[in-house]
Amino acid sequence: MFLQDAQFALWVDFIEREFISTKMKALIEAGTINGATSNPAIFKSAFLTSSAYKEEIAKLKGTMTPKAMYETMAVKDITLAADVLRPLYDRGDDGFVSIEVDPSLAYDAQGTIEEGKRLYMSINRPNVMIKIPATQAGYLAMETLTSEGINVNATLIFSLQEALSCAHAFAAGHAKSKTKAHSVISVFVSRLDRALDAKLPHDMQAKAGILNAAHIYSAIEDMHIPNTRVLFASTGVKGDRLHPAYYISGLLAPHSVNTAPLETIDAFVKEGAKTVVLPVPITEITTFFKALHAQGIDLDATLEQLKKEGLEAFEVAFAEILTSLE
Repeated sequence: MFLQDAQFALWVDFIEREFISTKMKALIEAGTINGATSNPAIFKSAFLTSSAYKEEIAKLKGTMTPKAMYETMAVKDITLAADVLRPLYDRGDDGFVSIEVDPSLAYDAQGTIEEGKRLYMSINRPNVMIKIPATQAGYLAMETLTSEGINVNATLIFSLQEALSCAHAFAAGHAKSKTKAHSVISVFVSRLDRALDAKLPHDMQAKAGILNAAHIYSAIEDMHIPNTRVLFASTGVKGDRLHPAYYISGLLAPHSVNTAPLETIDAFVKEGAKTVVLPVPITEITTFFKALHAQGIDLDATLEQLKKEGLEAFEVAFAEILTSLE
C-alpha cells in the first residue's frame, strides 16, 4: 500500500514489455506502486510504437489471426507483469494486474464470460484481474466470473447507477463462491471535467469529476462487499491548468485504489498532497450537483455520453491494433 494506515493503493496505468522489467520493478521496490492496469489503448500504443515487439510481430504474422497475435503478445506482457508483482500478492499487498476482454464483446455476456475465462486460464496467475466494461452484459459476466473465483476489474464506470450495478453483481458472485475473488469498481474521473469545464464558471471547474467519484465511493463503501474496492481511473491531467497529481491527491481515500499514468505517479510522489480527503460530506456533493443543474448541465446525460464515447474509443483502439497486425 502506498499509504498503509489508510489502505490506499497506487497502481500504474501502463504496460509495456521493457517497462515491466525495469521501471515497474523499481517502482515496486520503492514501495510506490502495488498493482498495474492495462486497456486496449495502452496496448495499441505499446504494440505499434515500442521496438520491443517488432521482432515478435514479424515472427507471428502469417501464422495466426490478428486477434490471436494480439492475445499472444498481451498475455505474455500480463504474465510478465503478474510475475513481477507476485511477491506483493503473496504477502497480501494487492499485486494485481488487469487485462481487458475484447471491447467488441461489451454487449455479449456469454462471449465476455468465455473470453474472460480463457484469458484467465491462459495467463494462469492468481493475481490477474479480468477487466469488463459496465454494461448489462458486463454485469452478468462479472457475477459469473466472480462466482468462479476469478478476479474482476469492472471498468468504464461513470455513474452511480453503473457502480451500484457492478457492486450488486460482485455481491451476488461472492455469495455463490467458495473462493473469494477480488474486485475493483473503476470510476472514470477526469473525462467528466474535460466535458463540462468549458460550460462552467471558473469556481466550479475541475470539481465535477472528483465529487461524482466521491459520491460513488461513499455509496460503495457503505455496501461493505467482501474484497471489493473503488478504483479511481482516468486520473491523468491534460494540459498545465491543474497540478499533474490533482486527481490523485483530490481522491485520496481509505480502502481505495488510484491507477494513473507513470508521469502522474511521479508528480504525486514528488510533490502531491498525501492527506486523506475522502469521504466528502453528502451535503457538499448534492449542493454542487444542484449548482450544475442551475448552470443548465444535465449530469446524467453527460455521464451517459461519456460512457458511449469510452466504449467506442476502446473498440476503435482494438480494431486499429488488429488492422495493423494484418
